[in-house]
Amino acid sequence: MFAEFDLVYHNQFRNAFPTAEKLHYAKKLWFNNLKHLSAESIIQATHQAIRESDFLPTVHGILKHCSALDSLGLPDVRSAYVEACNAPKPRRSHQWSHPAVYFAGQQTDWFLIESGSEYKVFPIFKGHYDRLCERVRQGEELVVEPPLALPETINRPLNSEQRRAALDKLKQDTEL
Repeated sequence: MFAEFDLVYHNQFRNAFPTAEKLHYAKKLWFNNLKHLSAESIIQATHQAIRESDFLPTVHGILKHCSALDSLGLPDVRSAYVEACNAPKPRRSHQWSHPAVYFAGQQTDWFLIESGSEYKVFPIFKGHYDRLCERVRQGEELVVEPPLALPETINRPLNSEQRRAALDKLKQDTEL
């Protein structure tokens, strides 16, 4: 987080933390105030703050971004990945913590999630999930449509006699 702040807000960062000692104390202060949050949540909030502000964020600002993420019901990316890996079939009827998890799994490809190594699959899932989370933050509502029910009756193909009878009835009905 501090490395990204240094890159994005270079002059402000150097003015706020002019010495190694001040930077050390600042990191301790931030750690004590953010230690109850997951690393993924902090990073997502950091990226959100960077996108939305011209100024170096405060601890309070990062906490606000974290609570905004929590209020949307979005789990952190690691929890979302684990949920997608463990989801039973049929996946559409599973009670997802958030629809973004389902759609990230779908876009990643369920077979790849089931058969691929986490080393390869997690970055792909994370990319899809991050894009979906951004869409949710922008106000888009994601909905997982329930699976289609089986039809009341199942039509079976007609044999040749039945086809002939149906054709004759159709001719009578249409007066041909």
